[in-house]
Amino acid sequence: MRTLLAAAAFLSAAALLHGAAPPTVRVVVAQDGSGDYPTIQNAVDHALDRVTSGTWSRLIIEIQPGTYHERVVVPQDRPRVTFRGTDARTTIITFRTAAKDVGGTFFSATVDVNGAAFEAENVTFENSLGPGSQALAIAVHSDRAVFRKCRFLGYQDTLYAASGRQYYVDCYIAGAVDFIFGNAQAVFDDCEIHATANGYLTAESRTASDGPEGFVFLHSRLTADDGVTGVYLGRPWRLYSRVVYIDCRMGPQIRPEGWNNWNKPDAEKLAFYGEYGSQGPGANPEARVKWAKKLTEAEAKQFAPDVFLRGRDGWTPAK
Repeated sequence: MRTLLAAAAFLSAAALLHGAAPPTVRVVVAQDGSGDYPTIQNAVDHALDRVTSGTWSRLIIEIQPGTYHERVVVPQDRPRVTFRGTDARTTIITFRTAAKDVGGTFFSATVDVNGAAFEAENVTFENSLGPGSQALAIAVHSDRAVFRKCRFLGYQDTLYAASGRQYYVDCYIAGAVDFIFGNAQAVFDDCEIHATANGYLTAESRTASDGPEGFVFLHSRLTADDGVTGVYLGRPWRLYSRVVYIDCRMGPQIRPEGWNNWNKPDAEKLAFYGEYGSQGPGANPEARVKWAKKLTEAEAKQFAPDVFLRGRDGWTPAK
Protein backbone atom coordinates (compact mmCIF):
# COMPACT_ATOMS: atom_id res chain seq x y z
CA MET A 1 0.00 0.00 0.00
CA ARG A 2 2.77 2.45 0.92
CA THR A 3 4.42 1.85 -2.44
CA LEU A 4 1.09 2.43 -4.19
CA LEU A 5 0.41 5.74 -2.45
CA ALA A 6 3.98 6.99 -2.76
CA ALA A 7 3.81 6.28 -6.49
CA ALA A 8 0.47 8.09 -6.69
CA ALA A 9 1.98 11.14 -5.00
CA PHE A 10 4.98 11.13 -7.36
CA LEU A 11 2.79 10.77 -10.44
CA SER A 12 0.47 13.49 -9.18
CA ALA A 13 3.32 15.97 -8.81
CA ALA A 14 4.65 15.05 -12.25
CA ALA A 15 1.20 15.45 -13.78
CA LEU A 16 0.82 18.92 -12.33
CA LEU A 17 4.23 19.98 -13.69
CA HIS A 18 3.15 18.93 -17.17
CA GLY A 19 -0.33 20.42 -16.90
CA ALA A 20 -2.07 17.04 -16.93
CA ALA A 21 -4.99 16.02 -14.75
CA PRO A 22 -3.97 14.47 -11.41
CA PRO A 23 -4.24 10.69 -11.14
CA THR A 24 -6.87 8.55 -9.52
CA VAL A 25 -5.91 6.89 -6.25
CA ARG A 26 -7.21 3.33 -5.77
CA VAL A 27 -7.17 1.25 -2.61
CA VAL A 28 -8.80 -2.03 -1.61
CA VAL A 29 -10.77 -2.79 1.57
CA ALA A 30 -11.00 -6.47 2.52
CA GLN A 31 -12.01 -8.00 5.82
CA ASP A 32 -9.64 -10.94 5.42
CA GLY A 33 -6.53 -8.77 5.36
CA SER A 34 -5.84 -9.23 1.66
CA GLY A 35 -6.45 -5.57 0.82
CA ASP A 36 -4.87 -2.26 1.79
CA TYR A 37 -7.28 -1.68 4.69
CA PRO A 38 -9.54 -3.90 6.84
CA THR A 39 -12.33 -1.33 7.25
CA ILE A 40 -13.92 1.30 5.05
CA GLN A 41 -13.36 4.05 7.61
CA ASN A 42 -9.63 3.23 7.69
CA ALA A 43 -9.50 3.73 3.95
CA VAL A 44 -11.41 7.02 4.06
CA ASP A 45 -9.16 8.35 6.83
CA HIS A 46 -5.74 7.22 5.60
CA ALA A 47 -5.73 6.42 1.87
CA LEU A 48 -4.59 9.94 1.02
CA ASP A 49 -2.03 10.32 3.81
CA ARG A 50 0.85 10.16 1.34
CA VAL A 51 -0.81 12.13 -1.46
CA THR A 52 -0.28 15.89 -1.54
CA SER A 53 -3.54 17.64 -0.66
CA GLY A 54 -5.62 18.64 -3.66
CA THR A 55 -3.67 16.66 -6.23
CA TRP A 56 -5.85 13.60 -6.74
CA SER A 57 -8.69 13.44 -9.22
CA ARG A 58 -10.64 10.78 -7.30
CA LEU A 59 -10.16 8.32 -4.46
CA ILE A 60 -11.70 4.98 -5.41
CA ILE A 61 -12.21 2.58 -2.52
CA GLU A 62 -12.74 -0.92 -3.89
CA ILE A 63 -14.77 -2.81 -1.28
CA GLN A 64 -14.45 -6.58 -1.41
CA PRO A 65 -17.58 -8.68 -0.76
CA GLY A 66 -18.54 -8.90 2.89
CA THR A 67 -20.79 -7.46 5.58
CA TYR A 68 -19.05 -4.49 7.14
CA HIS A 69 -20.48 -3.75 10.59
CA GLU A 70 -19.25 -0.18 10.96
CA ARG A 71 -20.33 3.42 10.92
CA VAL A 72 -18.59 5.44 8.22
CA VAL A 73 -18.10 9.19 7.89
CA VAL A 74 -16.81 10.78 4.69
CA PRO A 75 -15.75 14.25 5.91
CA GLN A 76 -16.08 17.51 4.04
CA ASP A 77 -12.35 17.60 3.30
CA ARG A 78 -12.61 14.28 1.42
CA PRO A 79 -14.26 15.24 -1.88
CA ARG A 80 -14.36 12.95 -4.92
CA VAL A 81 -14.55 9.66 -3.02
CA THR A 82 -16.02 6.53 -4.62
CA PHE A 83 -17.22 3.40 -2.81
CA ARG A 84 -17.20 0.57 -5.34
CA GLY A 85 -18.40 -2.97 -4.70
CA THR A 86 -18.92 -5.84 -7.11
CA ASP A 87 -22.53 -6.66 -6.14
CA ALA A 88 -24.75 -4.71 -3.74
CA ARG A 89 -26.22 -7.92 -2.34
CA THR A 90 -22.80 -9.12 -1.20
CA THR A 91 -21.15 -5.80 -0.34
CA ILE A 92 -23.03 -4.46 2.69
CA ILE A 93 -22.31 -1.62 5.12
CA THR A 94 -24.62 -2.03 8.09
CA PHE A 95 -25.14 -0.85 11.64
CA ARG A 96 -27.98 -0.82 14.16
CA THR A 97 -28.48 2.71 15.50
CA ALA A 98 -31.63 4.36 16.87
CA ALA A 99 -32.03 8.12 16.86
CA LYS A 100 -33.42 7.99 20.39
CA ASP A 101 -30.16 6.43 21.61
CA VAL A 102 -27.67 8.80 19.95
CA GLY A 103 -29.19 12.25 20.45
CA GLY A 104 -31.42 12.60 17.41
CA THR A 105 -32.23 11.52 13.88
CA PHE A 106 -29.27 13.20 12.24
CA PHE A 107 -26.76 11.35 14.40
CA SER A 108 -28.09 7.89 13.56
CA ALA A 109 -26.71 7.33 10.05
CA THR A 110 -24.74 4.20 9.26
CA VAL A 111 -22.92 6.20 6.56
CA ASP A 112 -22.62 10.00 6.65
CA VAL A 113 -21.35 11.61 3.45
CA ASN A 114 -20.17 15.23 3.51
CA GLY A 115 -17.49 15.51 0.81
CA ALA A 116 -18.57 16.83 -2.59
CA ALA A 117 -18.86 14.64 -5.70
CA PHE A 118 -19.25 11.39 -3.75
CA GLU A 119 -20.07 8.29 -5.78
CA ALA A 120 -21.08 4.74 -4.89
CA GLU A 121 -21.70 1.69 -7.02
CA ASN A 122 -22.84 -1.84 -6.13
CA VAL A 123 -23.02 -1.20 -2.37
CA THR A 124 -25.78 -1.75 0.21
CA PHE A 125 -26.25 0.89 2.92
CA GLU A 126 -28.32 -0.41 5.84
CA ASN A 127 -29.59 0.57 9.27
CA SER A 128 -30.88 -2.71 10.70
CA LEU A 129 -32.86 -1.24 13.59
CA GLY A 130 -36.38 -1.73 12.20
CA PRO A 131 -39.50 -0.12 13.74
CA GLY A 132 -39.32 1.96 16.90
CA SER A 133 -37.20 4.99 16.04
CA GLN A 134 -35.80 7.07 13.22
CA ALA A 135 -32.74 5.23 11.95
CA LEU A 136 -30.80 6.44 8.91
CA ALA A 137 -29.00 4.07 6.57
CA ILE A 138 -27.25 7.04 4.96
CA ALA A 139 -27.11 10.83 5.16
CA VAL A 140 -25.95 12.58 1.98
CA HIS A 141 -24.76 16.20 2.22
CA SER A 142 -22.78 15.93 -1.01
CA ASP A 143 -23.28 18.12 -4.08
CA ARG A 144 -22.97 16.21 -7.38
CA ALA A 145 -23.38 12.85 -5.64
CA VAL A 146 -24.08 9.79 -7.79
CA PHE A 147 -25.29 6.35 -6.69
CA ARG A 148 -25.49 3.47 -9.17
CA LYS A 149 -26.91 0.00 -8.51
CA CYS A 150 -26.98 0.60 -4.75
CA ARG A 151 -29.43 -0.62 -2.10
CA PHE A 152 -30.67 1.44 0.85
CA LEU A 153 -32.37 -0.56 3.61
CA GLY A 154 -34.14 0.73 6.70
CA TYR A 155 -37.55 1.40 8.17
CA GLN A 156 -38.06 5.03 9.22
CA ASP A 157 -35.91 7.69 7.52
CA THR A 158 -33.81 5.25 5.50
CA LEU A 159 -32.28 7.75 3.07
CA TYR A 160 -31.60 11.32 4.16
CA ALA A 161 -31.00 13.22 0.92
CA ALA A 162 -29.94 16.24 2.91
CA SER A 163 -28.57 18.83 0.51
CA GLY A 164 -26.90 19.41 -2.84
CA ARG A 165 -27.60 17.79 -6.18
CA GLN A 166 -27.91 14.01 -6.11
CA TYR A 167 -28.52 11.39 -8.80
CA TYR A 168 -29.63 7.82 -8.05
CA VAL A 169 -29.85 5.37 -10.92
CA ASP A 170 -30.92 1.71 -10.89
CA CYS A 171 -31.09 1.71 -7.07
CA TYR A 172 -33.34 -0.08 -4.56
CA ILE A 173 -34.67 1.90 -1.59
CA ALA A 174 -36.77 0.23 1.11
CA GLY A 175 -38.56 1.46 4.21
CA ALA A 176 -41.92 2.43 5.66
CA VAL A 177 -42.10 5.92 7.19
CA ASP A 178 -40.70 8.99 5.38
CA PHE A 179 -37.96 6.74 4.14
CA ILE A 180 -36.72 9.17 1.49
CA PHE A 181 -36.51 12.59 3.10
CA GLY A 182 -34.51 15.82 3.17
CA ASN A 183 -33.92 18.95 1.12
CA ALA A 184 -31.62 17.84 -1.67
CA GLN A 185 -32.14 18.42 -5.37
CA ALA A 186 -32.43 14.72 -6.17
CA VAL A 187 -33.42 12.53 -9.11
CA PHE A 188 -34.23 8.82 -8.70
CA ASP A 189 -33.94 7.35 -12.17
CA ASP A 190 -35.03 3.78 -12.96
CA CYS A 191 -35.14 2.89 -9.26
CA GLU A 192 -37.34 0.57 -7.18
CA ILE A 193 -39.00 2.25 -4.20
CA HIS A 194 -40.20 -0.52 -1.89
CA ALA A 195 -42.59 -0.04 1.04
CA THR A 196 -42.26 -2.60 3.83
CA ALA A 197 -45.30 -1.30 5.76
CA ASN A 198 -48.07 1.24 5.41
CA GLY A 199 -46.65 4.74 5.54
CA TYR A 200 -45.10 7.49 3.44
CA LEU A 201 -42.54 7.22 0.66
CA THR A 202 -41.21 10.78 0.95
CA ALA A 203 -40.94 13.73 3.32
CA GLU A 204 -39.27 16.47 1.30
CA SER A 205 -38.42 19.77 2.99
CA ARG A 206 -38.05 22.64 0.51
CA THR A 207 -38.36 25.93 2.42
CA ALA A 208 -39.08 28.48 -0.34
CA SER A 209 -41.35 28.56 -3.37
CA ASP A 210 -38.47 29.40 -5.70
CA GLY A 211 -36.00 26.94 -4.20
CA PRO A 212 -34.36 24.51 -6.66
CA GLU A 213 -34.74 21.56 -4.29
CA GLY A 214 -37.12 18.65 -4.67
CA PHE A 215 -37.35 14.93 -5.39
CA VAL A 216 -37.94 13.58 -8.89
CA PHE A 217 -38.84 9.92 -9.49
CA LEU A 218 -38.32 9.03 -13.11
CA HIS A 219 -39.13 5.69 -14.81
CA SER A 220 -39.24 4.06 -11.38
CA ARG A 221 -41.27 1.25 -9.82
CA LEU A 222 -43.23 1.59 -6.59
CA THR A 223 -43.52 -1.85 -4.97
CA ALA A 224 -44.42 -3.24 -1.54
CA ASP A 225 -44.35 -6.26 0.72
CA ASP A 226 -47.38 -8.53 0.66
CA GLY A 227 -50.16 -7.15 2.84
CA VAL A 228 -49.12 -3.51 2.50
CA THR A 229 -52.19 -1.62 1.32
CA GLY A 230 -51.93 2.03 2.38
CA VAL A 231 -48.90 4.00 1.20
CA TYR A 232 -48.80 7.72 0.46
CA LEU A 233 -46.57 9.16 -2.25
CA GLY A 234 -45.42 11.79 0.20
CA ARG A 235 -46.12 14.33 2.90
CA PRO A 236 -44.60 17.78 3.48
CA TRP A 237 -41.85 17.95 6.07
CA ARG A 238 -41.74 21.68 5.18
CA LEU A 239 -44.53 23.70 3.63
CA TYR A 240 -42.92 24.20 0.19
CA SER A 241 -42.20 20.49 -0.23
CA ARG A 242 -41.74 19.43 -3.87
CA VAL A 243 -42.00 15.87 -5.21
CA VAL A 244 -42.90 14.64 -8.69
CA TYR A 245 -43.34 11.20 -10.24
CA ILE A 246 -42.79 10.91 -13.99
CA ASP A 247 -43.51 7.76 -16.00
CA CYS A 248 -43.52 5.60 -12.88
CA ARG A 249 -45.30 2.29 -12.36
CA MET A 250 -47.26 2.26 -9.12
CA GLY A 251 -48.47 -0.86 -7.36
CA PRO A 252 -51.86 -1.27 -5.63
CA GLN A 253 -50.36 -0.25 -2.27
CA ILE A 254 -50.50 3.42 -3.28
CA ARG A 255 -53.49 5.14 -1.68
CA PRO A 256 -55.97 6.60 -4.21
CA GLU A 257 -55.61 10.14 -2.82
CA GLY A 258 -51.84 9.88 -3.22
CA TRP A 259 -50.69 12.66 -0.93
CA ASN A 260 -51.04 13.62 2.74
CA ASN A 261 -50.85 17.19 4.09
CA TRP A 262 -49.34 16.12 7.48
CA ASN A 263 -52.04 18.18 9.23
CA LYS A 264 -50.67 21.31 7.58
CA PRO A 265 -53.51 22.98 5.64
CA ASP A 266 -51.16 25.66 4.30
CA ALA A 267 -49.14 22.96 2.54
CA GLU A 268 -52.11 22.37 0.25
CA LYS A 269 -51.46 25.83 -1.20
CA LEU A 270 -47.67 25.88 -1.01
CA ALA A 271 -46.40 22.36 -1.72
CA PHE A 272 -45.71 21.19 -5.28
CA TYR A 273 -46.78 17.58 -5.73
CA GLY A 274 -47.30 16.23 -9.21
CA GLU A 275 -47.39 13.28 -11.58
CA TYR A 276 -47.02 12.65 -15.27
CA GLY A 277 -47.51 9.37 -17.07
CA SER A 278 -48.19 7.26 -13.97
CA GLN A 279 -49.04 3.63 -14.74
CA GLY A 280 -50.23 0.56 -12.87
CA PRO A 281 -52.98 -0.10 -10.30
CA GLY A 282 -51.71 2.67 -8.02
CA ALA A 283 -52.03 5.31 -10.73
CA ASN A 284 -55.37 6.94 -10.01
CA PRO A 285 -55.34 10.54 -11.28
CA GLU A 286 -59.04 11.16 -10.77
CA ALA A 287 -58.91 10.19 -7.10
CA ARG A 288 -55.81 12.23 -6.21
CA VAL A 289 -56.15 15.13 -3.77
CA LYS A 290 -57.30 18.25 -5.58
CA TRP A 291 -54.20 20.20 -4.59
CA ALA A 292 -51.87 17.80 -6.42
CA LYS A 293 -50.82 18.70 -9.95
CA LYS A 294 -51.27 16.83 -13.22
CA LEU A 295 -48.12 17.82 -15.05
CA THR A 296 -48.08 18.60 -18.74
CA GLU A 297 -45.47 17.11 -21.03
CA ALA A 298 -43.65 20.45 -21.11
CA GLU A 299 -43.64 20.66 -17.31
CA ALA A 300 -42.39 17.09 -17.00
CA LYS A 301 -39.42 17.84 -19.26
CA GLN A 302 -38.19 20.41 -16.74
CA PHE A 303 -37.52 17.56 -14.32
CA ALA A 304 -35.24 15.56 -16.64
CA PRO A 305 -31.93 14.88 -14.84
CA ASP A 306 -29.79 17.02 -17.11
CA VAL A 307 -32.21 19.93 -16.71
CA PHE A 308 -33.22 19.65 -13.06
CA LEU A 309 -29.68 18.98 -11.81
CA ARG A 310 -27.80 21.22 -14.23
CA GLY A 311 -27.04 24.06 -11.82
CA ARG A 312 -24.65 26.87 -12.62
CA ASP A 313 -21.83 24.48 -13.52
CA GLY A 314 -23.80 22.58 -16.17
CA TRP A 315 -23.67 19.20 -14.40
CA THR A 316 -25.09 16.37 -16.54
CA PRO A 317 -24.91 13.20 -14.42
CA ALA A 318 -27.04 11.11 -16.77
CA LYS A 319 -24.34 11.45 -19.43
